[in-house]
Amino acid sequence: MAGYDDRDGKIWMDGEMVDWRGANVHILTHALHYASSVFEGERCYNGKIFKSTEHSERLRKSGELLDMPLPWSVEEINAAKEAVLAANGLTDAYVRALAWRGAGEDMGVASKRNPIRLAVACWAWGNYYGDAKLKGAKLDIAKWKRPSPETIPHAAKAAGLYMICTMSKHAAEAKGCSDAMMFDYRGYVAEATGANIFFVKDGEVYTPIPDAILNGITRQTVIGMLRERGVTVNEVRIEPGDLEGYQQCFLTGTAAEITPVGQIGEYSFEVGALVQQVAADYETLVRA
Repeated sequence: MAGYDDRDGKIWMDGEMVDWRGANVHILTHALHYASSVFEGERCYNGKIFKSTEHSERLRKSGELLDMPLPWSVEEINAAKEAVLAANGLTDAYVRALAWRGAGEDMGVASKRNPIRLAVACWAWGNYYGDAKLKGAKLDIAKWKRPSPETIPHAAKAAGLYMICTMSKHAAEAKGCSDAMMFDYRGYVAEATGANIFFVKDGEVYTPIPDAILNGITRQTVIGMLRERGVTVNEVRIEPGDLEGYQQCFLTGTAAEITPVGQIGEYSFEVGALVQQVAADYETLVRA
């Protein structure tokens, strides 16, 4: 497959549809130097973006948290996503909306005089974790921890917050793992590098309190689905030693969808009935 900079297709940029290979920015773009950018990952199923409005709302909220108010409304962002899907002739796709501080009069840390820009791209993308959806992903335990909310805007889906995730995933892949599980600054279980995490014990579900991590849209959807089925969902602080007592584990996220986990470090989990049911229910929901 060609690199992401060398493909046929169209990308929406600042209100115009441009050729894929021509969707470029200047080397002195502020976001390239200072990570002043926010983004959304979304999936389109059968021609419909799942929870498109919620994602657009979060994109705008992320911008506000970075002192970068987006000059596009939720409706305008939604329309841009629909337009780029149509321009590329895709009905099942991954959609990436990205807002950033562009090149302008400022090139130091401050960037108030630089324009805020927006682009939307889409492409066909299969299972994020490959065949792990069937046999369960293998996770490393990251050495990096999710920071305190006093140090980062943890509720923003901001590019700069993924730096330690990239390093953690690289280290995991070097060990033959699909991903890494991260603890937070207090030592509690937090999340994977790009997905929220859930555990199952005796028919009940346990997941970290999202007070230092992004409260994912898929995470919220799955909690709602489980509770509608009568499954007890416990949002709790999970300590490292608690992993030994859990029987099943799965990840949730727009890219990950519902992916079972078979191993985290020395701990093993079964790809059990509850995880399989959640995955089936989610697939039905997004394609409804």
